[in-house]
Amino acid sequence: MTFLLSDELLAGMRDRAGEYDRDNAFFAEDLADLQAAGYLAAMVPAGLGGGGRTLRETAREQARLAAHAPATALAVNMHQVWVGVGRYLHERGDSSLDWLLREAAAGEVFGFGYSEPGNDLVLLGSRTEARPDGAGGFTFHGRKIFTSNSPAWTRLGVLGLEPGGKGSEGRLVHAFVTRDGGGFEILDDWDTIGMRASQSRTTVLDGAHAPAARVMRLLPPGPTLDPYVLGIFTSFEVLLSAVYAGIADRALELAVDAARKRTSMKTGRARAQDPDVRRRIAAMALTQDSTWLQIDGITQDLDASAADPALDRGAGWFRATAGLKVRVTEAAREVVDQAIRVSGGATYFNGAELGRLYRDVLAGIFHPSSDDSAHATVAQSLLGPLDD
Repeated sequence: MTFLLSDELLAGMRDRAGEYDRDNAFFAEDLADLQAAGYLAAMVPAGLGGGGRTLRETAREQARLAAHAPATALAVNMHQVWVGVGRYLHERGDSSLDWLLREAAAGEVFGFGYSEPGNDLVLLGSRTEARPDGAGGFTFHGRKIFTSNSPAWTRLGVLGLEPGGKGSEGRLVHAFVTRDGGGFEILDDWDTIGMRASQSRTTVLDGAHAPAARVMRLLPPGPTLDPYVLGIFTSFEVLLSAVYAGIADRALELAVDAARKRTSMKTGRARAQDPDVRRRIAAMALTQDSTWLQIDGITQDLDASAADPALDRGAGWFRATAGLKVRVTEAAREVVDQAIRVSGGATYFNGAELGRLYRDVLAGIFHPSSDDSAHATVAQSLLGPLDD
């Protein structure tokens, strides 16, 4: 597999990652480098001006980026998710997001404005009000959290609930607003223990407007197999998993390096000769082998399913990708934890890369799908829905 991002470019990002984390600063230089490399259009089909990369290729590249600059990778992920959705639809004959693919190729940066405080329905409901403008568009009013790329997005995908009429429930409105259109406030509230450079700040929507041409779907609340929602869910879960797999890959590298360099005063031998250390590192590697088998397998099927209906799992994609996200993020936390045990107390200092990875990897538990949600999805696939 060939990669778009050079080793030299990634090394520069690793050098800056600690500074961004220390200063709680946005990854502005990294973003400029990624744009110059054409990375934000990597998944855009070649016919629409992009790199034509597959989901599998992008997942692998995202992991490489995360191994060098985790917060940069996480934030860029939210842009790549939208490009992934556009590609997913385009490959299945739906051109409704071709405009997004063209704009991504032209340099626009997309943000993901779906997460809300206390909303565990995620794609199935919203606390944000979507008010009709009388011309087919909507204005949005509500609070979005974890809005990555807050300083830089130029287009923001949003979800809101249309007010229902008498005796009826409103529709969920999937749409895009623009930065220069206003109607929102970005709060300076991102002061977290990890993933600091992502600057995933709270966005307060108060009249942000999406014209009719940027209203992508009007759907009833609740579960749906609409390709737009399937595209969001699968792209989000797969690319997110790749970021955390990349963090774990780097933790394994650092553990191997530490084991070779550290020496036991008790034995006078390198820690790499300690059977306990060797077993820990072997267990980490076995975990990563399994992780990549899962990511590669699911992304290959997703890529191929556009042309081969036999590979299309339909509703089964929810189970497959939600399970992937939970397994990969939990495994990544364990790998980083074991790497710290191998590497010793120096990792406890803020300047240590592995200490930063320990803080960054924790964010994986907060992204959807949660552990509880994934288990509920799998239970429903096996046992059917709960009785009313």
